[in-house]
Amino acid sequence: MQDTISRFEGLKVLVIGDVMIDAYQIGTVERISPEAPVPVVAIREKQNRLGGAANVAMNLVALGAKPILCSVVGNDPEADDLIAILDKEHISVAGIVKSAERITTTKTRVMANTHQLLRIDQEITTPLSEYDTYVFAQKIIKDILPACDVVIFEDYDKGVITPGLIEQLVTEAHRLGKKVAVDPKKRNFLNYHKVDLFKPNLKELKEGFKRDVDPSDKASFEQAVKELMESMQLKNIMVTLSERGVMISDGENFEYMPAHIRKIADVSGAGDTVISVAALCLALGLKNREIAGLANLAGGLVCEEVGVVPVNKDLLRREANSIE
Repeated sequence: MQDTISRFEGLKVLVIGDVMIDAYQIGTVERISPEAPVPVVAIREKQNRLGGAANVAMNLVALGAKPILCSVVGNDPEADDLIAILDKEHISVAGIVKSAERITTTKTRVMANTHQLLRIDQEITTPLSEYDTYVFAQKIIKDILPACDVVIFEDYDKGVITPGLIEQLVTEAHRLGKKVAVDPKKRNFLNYHKVDLFKPNLKELKEGFKRDVDPSDKASFEQAVKELMESMQLKNIMVTLSERGVMISDGENFEYMPAHIRKIADVSGAGDTVISVAALCLALGLKNREIAGLANLAGGLVCEEVGVVPVNKDLLRREANSIE
């Protein structure tokens, strides 16, 4: 594991997916509005943070890799804010496309006295138009894909990833000898044919495959996974099982990695960390057991932190050393 983590340094990772701004307006409440029975929040601070697929890119930077984030955003001030944050975090924006047909997804949380009072979402979740899909795909294929070491689809069901885009980019990636890892959501779940690593969590597996699978019934669970893999021609699948750890399979062999005992503070963003580590391991040609072991360890580490934070590389090294 120690050697593997060192080899992450400098790997170029193409991250395709829905990016967003997680905005925070933080203040205090001292009175109720005279206009309506609602609290009046006196805003003291505003913060813009990276969200969605950009959190995967943040994890990759933390691990020493070089992510190239590819997404379609609006032609609006929020897009400029997003690009400024990405530049600050040393994340390449070469794959960011601005579209007059979209708005930049922004989730604004109004916080007062450490409590969230309200969330306001600005987004368009309809699939990209044919024109935007063509422009986006061509930019990736011509300018970015040939130089990368591995591809990640980070799907948040916000419309950037479409079935046509998936088919085109997976085909081209495989033609160039690039491995493809996927963190799916419900809308496109069954469209990721022939990918090298498919990583749903248990809830996504149930909703996407429309099967009430139960990992405690190992025989039926593994049969359902086999059927999914055969129908989608998946090379490998890794299902995160929350407190049960993870399961990884090539369709024949099923390996289970138990969760490490931790003080769980917040599970937000753990899936982003898992797919980041797994994709880097995939790029290095590691075996399934090694991929699952290190990804499972990294995902557990970020659950000990409050909020969405990237994995700490030094801490991951120490944990890996203690296990070895």
